[in-house]
Amino acid sequence: MEEIEKYIILKVKKIRESKGVNQENLSMAIGKNISFISQIEAPSKKSKYNIIHLNLIAKVLECSPKDFWPDEPL
Repeated sequence: MEEIEKYIILKVKKIRESKGVNQENLSMAIGKNISFISQIEAPSKKSKYNIIHLNLIAKVLECSPKDFWPDEPL
């Protein structure tokens, strides 16, 4: 997995946790199965977000999709 993918996954997790949203609720809120977020956040898995996922997650977490990205290239 690329550094940018790891960064975004960790950033989504940090924002999700700061808003008190658990993995299951976020998964269901974006129309995915209950384990979708946990599969992406698990270090042993190769799953990752796409742009559509990030946009839906931003809506649920009431933030901008750009909040998930670093300020500089990695």
